[in-house]
Amino acid sequence: MNCLQFKPLVVGMVVTSTALFVGIALMARHSHAADSAQPAVRPALSVTLTQVKAGVLPVKLAANGSVMAWQEAIIGSEINGLRVLDLKVSVGDSVQRGQVLATFASESVQADVALARATLMETCANATEAETNADRARAVQGSGALSAQQVGQYLTAELTAKARVASAQAQLDGQLLRLKNTQLLAPDAGIISSRTASVGAVVGVGLEMFRMIRQGRLEWRGELTSAELGRIMVGTSVVVTAPGGFQQKGRVRMVAPTVDAQTRNGLVYVDLLGSPAGAKAVPGAFKPGMFARGEFELGSTSALTVAQTAIVVRDGFSFVFRVTPDKRVVQLKVQTGRMLADQVEVLAGIGPSDWVVATGAGFLTDGDLVRVVDEIRVKSAIEPVSKAQAASK
Repeated sequence: MNCLQFKPLVVGMVVTSTALFVGIALMARHSHAADSAQPAVRPALSVTLTQVKAGVLPVKLAANGSVMAWQEAIIGSEINGLRVLDLKVSVGDSVQRGQVLATFASESVQADVALARATLMETCANATEAETNADRARAVQGSGALSAQQVGQYLTAELTAKARVASAQAQLDGQLLRLKNTQLLAPDAGIISSRTASVGAVVGVGLEMFRMIRQGRLEWRGELTSAELGRIMVGTSVVVTAPGGFQQKGRVRMVAPTVDAQTRNGLVYVDLLGSPAGAKAVPGAFKPGMFARGEFELGSTSALTVAQTAIVVRDGFSFVFRVTPDKRVVQLKVQTGRMLADQVEVLAGIGPSDWVVATGAGFLTDGDLVRVVDEIRVKSAIEPVSKAQAASK
């Protein structure tokens, strides 16, 4: 190949290299411009902060138990062999002491009363005659008109007649008592909880006809372990919650003197401070035999609390997220304790006056960038604390 043929080839190679260099330079410029136009890292979430507070929380002891009647009266017939004539009350009725609950057929008893009254009148007449004869005998005693034996007979007849009057009076009183018992009366105020009697039935003495909750009083019998019983004292306040959510306050009346040998648990008897018998029933209120849960109020202690929304439970552990000055969150493991409304006690992991994420914590992970809502208010609350800490140093 001669020089004239080689020269166009060299010129072409130079032009091609220049074009390639220019292309690389333009690509580098466009890449730099693209890098400079790329936006900054965006926050993962907008959050609000809450402060750990020092406060006072109540100390409570929870237990389960049953609601029972304070005392239950079993009301039965006190007269034998009479027919039930009428039943005046039914289950759920409130009654007062002395109120008639049932009546019995009283014809036979009234006849017995009339017979006893006639017998008494007869014995009284005989006693009057015997007393007159005895007075006459005493008047002539010692005059010889009557022998000592006859005088003694008149005096003995007087005493016998008086004894027969007393016996007849006792029989009449017994029949009057039977007549009174033909009306079954309430022994105390309360609420009828059971009725087993039927109209027309002939009942015997002592047969149960009604069952009554005395004075309408109920009690909750909480079951506690042997160790927990020692923390309860008579007069301790209790809040008892029924299955339907109805709550009622109570007070410890008595702590059982013994514990069950099998379960090692003991009972605490709590008087429910409700309305007396006759008050209007509250829907969902307590009923005897109902299972309920109670909380004994044992005082209060100081504690650190944080909003419940700030606690995140993961893998069985509790965590909170604290925001660093560069707006990134740090996940901290905490130990929680008691709860009161929307506040949770923090036993370890964070200190007082710390600020943690309150809302949105469940969507964060350690190291996420966040945007703090109402940051000005948070800074105004943090700055005095920081200045005070700096001054103390």
